[in-house]
Amino acid sequence: MESQYTTQYPDLMSGKTLMYVHGFASSAQSGTVSMLRAMLPGASVVACDLPIHPAEALARLHDMCEECRPDIIVGTSMGGMYAELLHGYDRILVNPAFRMGDTMSKFMGRQVFSNPRADGVQEFMVTKSLIKEYAEVTARCLSDVSDDDRRRVVGMFGDEDDVVDTYGLFLAHYPTAIKFHGGHRLTDSVASHYLLPVIRYIDDRQEGRERPVIYLDIAALRDGRGDAVPSMHKAYERLISRYSVYIVAPSPACDPCAMQSDMAWVERYLSAPAWGRVVFANDRRLLYGDYMVEPRGCVTEGFMGTVIEWGSDEFKTWEEIITFFDRLGGQ
Repeated sequence: MESQYTTQYPDLMSGKTLMYVHGFASSAQSGTVSMLRAMLPGASVVACDLPIHPAEALARLHDMCEECRPDIIVGTSMGGMYAELLHGYDRILVNPAFRMGDTMSKFMGRQVFSNPRADGVQEFMVTKSLIKEYAEVTARCLSDVSDDDRRRVVGMFGDEDDVVDTYGLFLAHYPTAIKFHGGHRLTDSVASHYLLPVIRYIDDRQEGRERPVIYLDIAALRDGRGDAVPSMHKAYERLISRYSVYIVAPSPACDPCAMQSDMAWVERYLSAPAWGRVVFANDRRLLYGDYMVEPRGCVTEGFMGTVIEWGSDEFKTWEEIITFFDRLGGQ
C-alpha cells in the first residue's frame, strides 16, 4: 500500500534506530509512530506503551535503550519529559511537558487512552496520588545536565502551543531551543518541515558527514515588502535536503537594528531548519563555501565558489535555481 507521506530524505538514518517516546494517554500505536516510519523508510522506528506510573515508565524506557541502543530519541509532550532523563543519547524534545504534575491536575478522574495498547487496557484514573508521582519525577528533569547533554539535546517548541510552555525553562539549561510554526501536536507538516531537517543535522554530525555549502543572500529570499519571494520556501527545502545551507545578511556593525530584524525574518519564514545557520558578514570573500546565491547586480567579486545570480537571464526565478541544483544532485 502506497504511503500517504512523502519525504525529501529517503535515505535519512538508513540502518539506524530512532526511538519514539509517546505523550500522555497515548501508546506505541499512535499515528506519530506510523508517520515517522513512513518518513524514515530506511530507519528502524521503535516505540513502547508507557506504563501509567512514571517510575515504571522510566524503567521501561531505560530497558528499551539498553536493548535497542537508539541513535536518536524523539519524545513529544510527556515523552519529551521522559526523553530528557535518558542521558547518553542524542535526543529531540518536542514541546516537552516538564511540569507534568501541574498538567495532569487538569485531567483528574477517568481518562481514556487515545490509541490502542498492547495490554488491551482502554482507560485509567488520574488521582492525587498519581499526580504526586509525576511531580516527583519531573523534579528530576533539567538537573545534572552535563556538557555532553547540552551538546546532544535539542528542544523544539511550537509557537502556537496552548498546552504547555517550557521554552524558557529549557533554554535556562540547554542552548539549542528552537521554535517552529505549529501547535502542541507533532503533525505530519511539522515533522516534514521542521523535525526531519533537525534529525538530518544530527545524523550528519554522527556520521562526520560534510555536505557542499550554499550561502543564500537574505536579499534574494524576500521582496521589497519583506515577504518571501515566490518558490523560495520550495527551493530552501529542496536545498537543505542535500546541502549545508546558510543565510547571509549584512554585519550588524553597519546597522545593529538590522540584525534583530533579519533574525526575526528568518525565524518567521524559515524557522527550525535555519536555526544557528545565519551568518552576518560584510566581506563575503572571507566565507568558505561552494555556492553563493545573490541578487542580480549584487554579486560578490572574489568569492572562491560558484556565484548564482538570482534575477539574471539564466536564473530569473527560484524555480530555475531549483532545476540547476537538482541537476547537480548534491554535488
